[in-house]
Formats: sequence, C-alpha cells, structure tokens
Amino acid sequence: MSDLDQLTQSLARNLKRWRGERGFTLDALAARAGVSRGMIIQIEQARTNPSVGTTVKLADALGVSIATLLDYEQGSPVRLVPESQAVRMWSTDAGSSTTLLIGTDARGLLELWSWRLMPGDSSASDPHPEGTVELLHVTAGELTLVVDGTPYAVPAGGSASFDAHHPHAYRNDGPDPVEVTMAVSIPPVR
Repeated sequence: MSDLDQLTQSLARNLKRWRGERGFTLDALAARAGVSRGMIIQIEQARTNPSVGTTVKLADALGVSIATLLDYEQGSPVRLVPESQAVRMWSTDAGSSTTLLIGTDARGLLELWSWRLMPGDSSASDPHPEGTVELLHVTAGELTLVVDGTPYAVPAGGSASFDAHHPHAYRNDGPDPVEVTMAVSIPPVR
C-alpha cells in the first residue's frame, strides 16, 4: 500500500470515528465544516483525497488536530510515547519545568490515578465503555501493559495511551516496585 493509499484509509477511518464520537450526522458535520455532505461521504469511503483546506475545516469542526485526523496509527488501540518524545513546554533557571507527557482528544469525565504495583502483582480490568481512553506515565520500574492479550513494556519515564474498551491489565514482571500516574477519560453518556 502506498503512502497516499495509507493516508486515504487513515483519514477515512478517523473521520468516521471522530464524527461518530461527536455524535454528528453527515449533515451536521457538513454544516459545521462548510464542506458538502457528498465530499464527506467520499472521504469516509476512501474514494477521494481532500485538499488541505478541506481537511483543516473538518478537523476544526470536529475539534481535533489535523495530525489526529490523519494519524496512521489510529488502527492500533495503544500509543506508546518514549521519554525522549515527551515535550518540554517551559523551564526556568531555578529548575522548574512542565512536560507534556501524552494527550488525547477524548471528551467527557477525566480521572487521575496513582498506582503502585509490587513485583509479581497485577490488576486486570474489564473493558470500559466505548470511547474510554487511558493515559499513563511510569515514574518507577517497568510496567507491563496488556491490551487485548498483547503485552507492551512501558519503562520508567515512558508513557502510553490506549482505547480502554479492550480488555486490559497492568503487571509488574520486574524485580522493583512500579509507580504509575494514570488518567482515565470516560465519554459523556449520550
């Protein structure tokens, strides 16, 4: 599959996903974006590559970034962010700083959790409602995140996000305690 084909498929999948998550009909999105209903149908069916301007209008109408709308990786329920890709937003000579570890475009309730898993411990979770997203940042040890039966190693300093409507679990397979800060975004009830 060529890069253009992959981009077309990603845009089709993501546009349909975000339109559904926002609860927009084709007509509602067309009106919000100033893009014809027919064009949206063609994009969602991966039959056309819209102009950059059309893509910007759709992203703005959905309240997401263009990068989110074009993200090739949206097919995966997990996004890993290594420590090296965290974004330092500001810092001072005194040593103060803020770092954006990971983000999501999800809307709804948001919970922040602090986890500590001792060596050999684990915690499994049933799938959450469709649209629930979990973000986590490991501050000590190495977490084994299991989503849909697939394990993902998240070392100290690393972050991950995943669609939590999949079965998932958190494990400490290592010799040291694992400490994790986690945010859970739960979509509003419609």
